[in-house]
Amino acid sequence: MWESESESVSGRDYVNGVHSTGKHGVKTDSFEQKGQSWYVATDIPSDLLVQIEDVTFHLHKYPLLSRSGKMNRIIYESRGEELSKICLDELPGGPEAFELAAKFCYGIAIDLSATNISGLRCAAEYLEMTEDLEEGNLIFKTEAFLSYVVLSSWRDSILVLKSCEKLSPWAENLQIVRRCSESIAWKACANPKGIKWQYTGKPAKVSSPSWNQMKDSSPSRNQQVPPDWWFEDVSILRIDHFVRVITAIKVKGMRHELIGASIMQYAAKWLPGLIKEGSGLSDNGSNISNSNGSSSWRGALHMIVVGSGEEVPSVQAKDQRMVVESLISILPQQKDSVSCSFLLRLLRMANMLKVAPALVTELEKRVGMQFEQATLADLLIPSYNKSETMYDIDLVQRLLEHFIVQEQTESSSPSRYPFSDKHMHDGSQRGTNINAKMRVARLVDSYLTEVSRDRNLSLTKFQVLAEALPDSARTCDDGLYRAIDSYLKAHPTLSEHERKRLCRVMDCQKLSVDACMHAAQNERLPLRVVVQVLFSEQVKISNAIANISLKEAGESHYQPLVSNRKSLLEATPQSFQEGWTAAKKDINTLKFELETVKTKYQELQTDMENLQKQFDRVAKPKQASAWTAGWKKLSKLTKTTNIETHDNGSQVANAEQTTKPPRRWRNSIS
Repeated sequence: MWESESESVSGRDYVNGVHSTGKHGVKTDSFEQKGQSWYVATDIPSDLLVQIEDVTFHLHKYPLLSRSGKMNRIIYESRGEELSKICLDELPGGPEAFELAAKFCYGIAIDLSATNISGLRCAAEYLEMTEDLEEGNLIFKTEAFLSYVVLSSWRDSILVLKSCEKLSPWAENLQIVRRCSESIAWKACANPKGIKWQYTGKPAKVSSPSWNQMKDSSPSRNQQVPPDWWFEDVSILRIDHFVRVITAIKVKGMRHELIGASIMQYAAKWLPGLIKEGSGLSDNGSNISNSNGSSSWRGALHMIVVGSGEEVPSVQAKDQRMVVESLISILPQQKDSVSCSFLLRLLRMANMLKVAPALVTELEKRVGMQFEQATLADLLIPSYNKSETMYDIDLVQRLLEHFIVQEQTESSSPSRYPFSDKHMHDGSQRGTNINAKMRVARLVDSYLTEVSRDRNLSLTKFQVLAEALPDSARTCDDGLYRAIDSYLKAHPTLSEHERKRLCRVMDCQKLSVDACMHAAQNERLPLRVVVQVLFSEQVKISNAIANISLKEAGESHYQPLVSNRKSLLEATPQSFQEGWTAAKKDINTLKFELETVKTKYQELQTDMENLQKQFDRVAKPKQASAWTAGWKKLSKLTKTTNIETHDNGSQVANAEQTTKPPRRWRNSIS
């Protein structure tokens, strides 16, 4: 209780207190408690026993009849029999509220505060303590206190709304929840520069002043108040009341990134399993933090102590589903209101708790809107259904589909900009979409590499996820190659046809030099893929040489030998009949060289095996001479290879002088 906002009441002014004269025949100054029973401090014996839960009140009929319409009706309806006991277990507020109401009926001064006003207001309504019975009755007094004291104070509005959790549906029907929510929303949307009251984000040295008061303890004019000052206070509310406050704040036009940050703060407090400390919830920090870079909501996993000193209890496991569903329903519709990491963690918990499918679908669409911001750790969501795979591959597939649909919608939507800015906007939008697709492509490749180690992952799911993005999303297929190689390692029993089908998702022309060197020696790849890799490298070299030659000759346009992936996969002379007649000879020569290299490689391998067998038979003293003879034979074979691959006699002579060891083409180095 803050005494500056809800001071002790003592007699004449309803804003300062509540007092009733003792003109009803029973004069008393106080109540006395003995165990679970309350007695009126008077010499007149009580003639009415009121039972509320396990507490009994020994009272007198006349003071209650003069103030309570319900007591009047109960006693009137039982006038035929002597009524000495009444049970009021349904009274809102319980024994505490009835004690204050009974004291008011006896003319005893009572203290009104933010902690008891809501219960007393509901109890007064239940007891029908209206103005029809007596002017200045309890309903009028409590309503005045709510309107003039509570709703004008930030802290009291929070505490009253918190106390309404045990008063449903009375607090709702009496509009206490709505009025407190509106008051909180109005103050939260106020300009931070004009805030003159205390909030939980700052340690309170004195009692918090009311809304219209100016205290020395209030923030000075030179002290900057962060825009997220209200996060801590509203996060103590129950989820249904928090939803009411956020809904009211939305109506008043609060910035969507601030609303999203407050939701993330609330989730960090009430769903501790959702967010790990230091997991990077500060994605929106640059938008809401104060001048020195700090933000009161970052990493807030601690419990907040408010008012009475009681810690906020953690939400029960059975209620977590309702919390998750409520948070999904109040997420702002604008993009980047919350971080993608938060959305994915919320989605993980939603799947685990079996949240309503419609809300899960809505959350998946939200993730698709900012899928390029996701990280690999957030995407590794376990499969909570009866799927055979360790991770939920189908979920990531749906997220990727939502992202593609969102990108297509943004690209095809009519420009909202003036005609003079249209071309500039289209260019920037196109560049943004391309960068987003490239980031998503790298993310998907990393995800495929991680999940490919799962032996239960089917080839079809891998292929569908790898081919979901358009070819333009990947400028380099090294990540896709790593995923393919990882899948081949984890699935060694794949047939030749399945391995070829797997490798079709990769474009050999988009592999880097290092990836090509690895692929050329990778025994897990089909031979056809290795040939395509070598062929693409030869084509790149030929294209580069021809491009340089044409530039030196003054040609402005150059058409490469192999321009796209389809041409590479279908690289036959018939493929280049139209427009590429000049390239036939080069392609045939390259194919012949590849076949020659393959043949010579097999011959050299056979000779090396024979030499190894001879070496094993030769005794140690003759080891040097045997190796000398073997290497001479190998040198002779190498010279013969060089002679066959040159056109004139001078090149043969040069080749004999510069003989190099044969290159090993296909040995796995992985």
